Amino acid sequence: MGVSLGREGAPKQAGSVLANFFSDRTRLSDEQRRLLVACGAGAGMAAAYGVPLGGALFSLEVMRGMLALRYVLPALFASVVATAVSWLVLPDAPTYLIPGYAGSASSVAWALVAGPIAGVASVGYVRLITWADRNKPKGWERLAAPVFVMAALGALSIPFPQLLGNGKDISQMAFTGQVAPVLLLILLVLKPASTAACVGCGAPGGLFTPSLTFGALLGAVLGQAWSWFWPGVPPGLFALLGAAAVLAATTQGPISTVVLMMELTGRDRQFIVPLLLAVGTATLVARTIESRSIYDARLTDEEVEARRKAREMPTPQPAG
Repeated sequence: MGVSLGREGAPKQAGSVLANFFSDRTRLSDEQRRLLVACGAGAGMAAAYGVPLGGALFSLEVMRGMLALRYVLPALFASVVATAVSWLVLPDAPTYLIPGYAGSASSVAWALVAGPIAGVASVGYVRLITWADRNKPKGWERLAAPVFVMAALGALSIPFPQLLGNGKDISQMAFTGQVAPVLLLILLVLKPASTAACVGCGAPGGLFTPSLTFGALLGAVLGQAWSWFWPGVPPGLFALLGAAAVLAATTQGPISTVVLMMELTGRDRQFIVPLLLAVGTATLVARTIESRSIYDARLTDEEVEARRKAREMPTPQPAG
């Protein structure tokens, strides 16, 4: 209905809830429960965006926090089945249609410079979402806040209709270089602010696509400045690399992000070198400053610590 949040929130949560329910019924161990809940979340992501391999890696790297070999098959089967079922109704096509961009010396150099900037920006974005979630209204204000925030968002959407929705449309336009530089600067401020306001007023929704959109806008803006000194790179490639860098830094999942971007765009090797550099440097900088991901933003400090310990807990080995 126009809220500035993602569509994957509902299927991701539904997958997690179903996994938890069946874990209760079959009396699985805590370790098995954590794995299946992560697989359910990844399956929801895979079904929402048609990304079976990316959904499997997302469930392990981002949700479970471990890329262990023994976890791969459950995650892969869950994501493949979910995606196959969704394709009975949803189209089997890339989410973003982009031209065949190729890497170059300029794009590689830009990735090395812009990656750390994207990492720092991602930390600020995660902290903004964390602040918004922790300061949700209580009592009677819970009823008034959504009305006020949605009315303000509707008013802003009159001059800037790109603020409505999860950001997929503006990302698509940025990936093909169809957004004016001035509009990019305005949306770079207003779009994440709108997302934080929607989170803060209590509206439900996902943060995957809004984070990707923030990265696309940031990459496009940085790319415009870079082109003054080293022209020749298509503007859309800057947006694509920026989206990947911010997505990897906010989710703390560089490997799953690379695969997700390939599946979302239907492209593989053409710009892989600058993509890996942007993702790697952004994640390294973000993780050095802040270990909390965008999916930890809605957890308390105690819950984040418990999740960290669960990730680091060794799996009991069979006797003998």
